[in-house]
Amino acid sequence: MQEEHRVDIIEACARGEITVAIAARRLEITPRQVLRLRQRFAEGGASAMVPRHRGKPSNNQLKPGMAKTVLQLVRDHYTDFGPTLACEKLQDRHEITVSKETLRQLMIGAGLWSPKGVQRAALHQPRERRPCRGELVQIDGSRHDWFEGRGPVCTLLVYVDDATGELLQLYFADTESTFSYFEATRCYIGKHGKPQAFYSDRAAVFRSPSATSDTCTQFQRALDQLGIELICAKTPQAKGRVERANRVLQDRLVKELRLQGIDSIEAANAWCEEYIVRYNERFGRRAFSELDKHTPLHIQDDLGLILSICETRKLSKHLTLKHASRMLLLDETSPARSLVGQPIAIHTYADGSIELRANGQVFGYTSQLVLQPKNRTDTDAKSLHATLDKRPRSRNYRVDLPSTIIQQGTEAAKKAAAQKRV
Repeated sequence: MQEEHRVDIIEACARGEITVAIAARRLEITPRQVLRLRQRFAEGGASAMVPRHRGKPSNNQLKPGMAKTVLQLVRDHYTDFGPTLACEKLQDRHEITVSKETLRQLMIGAGLWSPKGVQRAALHQPRERRPCRGELVQIDGSRHDWFEGRGPVCTLLVYVDDATGELLQLYFADTESTFSYFEATRCYIGKHGKPQAFYSDRAAVFRSPSATSDTCTQFQRALDQLGIELICAKTPQAKGRVERANRVLQDRLVKELRLQGIDSIEAANAWCEEYIVRYNERFGRRAFSELDKHTPLHIQDDLGLILSICETRKLSKHLTLKHASRMLLLDETSPARSLVGQPIAIHTYADGSIELRANGQVFGYTSQLVLQPKNRTDTDAKSLHATLDKRPRSRNYRVDLPSTIIQQGTEAAKKAAAQKRV
């Protein structure tokens, strides 16, 4: 019906009944196209108005057997890959070039990929990127089964530059703890220098639950000594760049670890630098300014001392300190006796060693009493509930008691309530 309508209008235009402009408006095409159709109608009549590409194969179709080959490779090696990542791997590992949209349609038709439904999310206004590299670095920890059962479930600490979106540091750790962030920050500063500020969430590592102007966490104390500002976001969307990086890494990095055959934290940390380079080439962008705001360490900055748990205790007249269920006795020396009643800094390192310092001097000590906690379990805040709920408390403990004891307790409670009312 549409083609017959087009023929009628072009024929009317050829007889001069309507103008070219009116014909173009009715057919919703340009006047130049109307002139071309009128010329074809004058040369071949109504049969010349049939589209010339009808019945011919498309110039953009895949070669015969290509679709079958691509789907077989995806089934064998990339069943849980997305269309974009699978397209890249087909080109890199198998030298097969196919557009990601074509591969997406093939995977959807074969049932290998289902598009996610579009959900309307809450509105969050975008924030402009910082102009310089190293001016703001977003940090976060992502606990995930990175080794897909081949190794332990661990946490990946991610450092993302706000200006360029590049990965600056990846560090695998058992848990998201203060010591793990200390070690990741040590590696970061050793490679890039000190940034102007870190942007994090409000986890207990970064912000104390009872935070005031006088209280700070060990991580914040260490950053203050290094001259690095710590900013805590109120919502995950505020630090969306590192959150999106975590989502990309949970998809791509897991598969890269599988292809590399990596199944341990040590091997993953040793290989991460190679992946960071490829990730930044793929997703990094150029900063607005060429200035790099990273600064080198000061000659007086001792990273080993600053990135440790530092607490202070007052030295008693017996030259003893109480710390973590331990009684520490300082060696009896003249400098130690002069510090009676003065605060002593206790530095605890990741290996468990303890160092006592005051006025820039290290003091020897002995431990007279060591009380080890029973059934000690190392866990992070995100998995604390799962650890505590392993032995659920029975709320039916009264069921096993004799009825006489239950009756005596009820009567005593009623009597106490009556006396209280009087």
